[in-house]
Amino acid sequence: MDQLAEALLRYTERQSGESPFVTAIGGMAIMRSDHPKPPAHMLSRPALCIVAQGAKWGTFGDHRLEYRAGQALVIGVETPSVGRVFEASPGEPCLVLAFELDLAIVRSVAEGLEAPPRASGQAGRGVFVTDFQGPLADCALRLVRLLDTPEAIATLYPVIMREICYWLLTGPHGGDVARMTLANSPSQRVIDALHSLRRRFSQPVRTRDLAAIAGMSPSAFHRQFKALTAMTPLQYQKQLRLLEARRLMVSGAVNVEAASFQVGYESPSQFSREYARMFGTPPKRDAKQMQVALWEDRAPAGADLVAVQ
Repeated sequence: MDQLAEALLRYTERQSGESPFVTAIGGMAIMRSDHPKPPAHMLSRPALCIVAQGAKWGTFGDHRLEYRAGQALVIGVETPSVGRVFEASPGEPCLVLAFELDLAIVRSVAEGLEAPPRASGQAGRGVFVTDFQGPLADCALRLVRLLDTPEAIATLYPVIMREICYWLLTGPHGGDVARMTLANSPSQRVIDALHSLRRRFSQPVRTRDLAAIAGMSPSAFHRQFKALTAMTPLQYQKQLRLLEARRLMVSGAVNVEAASFQVGYESPSQFSREYARMFGTPPKRDAKQMQVALWEDRAPAGADLVAVQ
């Protein structure tokens, strides 16, 4: 077992409660799975998810990515997703270090490089897998060890994060990373439109209106939105609606019919059909199962119950 896996294993064995373990570093969590997990739906935010041991997969639209020990999932855009731990055992648990990716820091580091990575004129992938070895693995190990000296976090964490951004930008996927942060890049303009869609997800949205925000033709916007998120704008909106409806029902705030109307559906029956298609279970039954899991502290790892804003 390498040093990062050993450090994560030691950390998790000292903790009480269940994974994921929230750490003293804001936006950073450590996950441990002693067994494979069922698929979990979530709203993924810009982040790095580093696997030190075991293996996971994530599905974004019609694109599935596997990542295992020595690799990391880089998420540069907020997007609905499904994730699953598929390789884990009590003897070799799946160990994951995940932390938020501050795109403002990435941009700052990119602007300071003498030879910034070149990004093409097309929108690139918003999610990809990269090797997390050498200097990047060393940075991750120092982050975990930093938890032993919490008084040093405020001073050293920003420095380590800038170093991580440096190695990402100068690595084999530097162009993909830069493309997501450059102010006037196609990817950034699509992300601006995506944020507008997120804010208005319960309202009818027309692709041409989103394209106008991005300063593109509707056909170019549709193509580049799908390149970035692996789904169309309408698919993206539908998944946001269903995730938020699930959160509302599990919290006990509303029933099925009220949830469907609150997230923008005009027909509860259509809502129920699309909900069952996405989550595999009718909404009332699914919400009840999720509530029981939460009461028993068995909520699926990564299940997103955070409001869509």
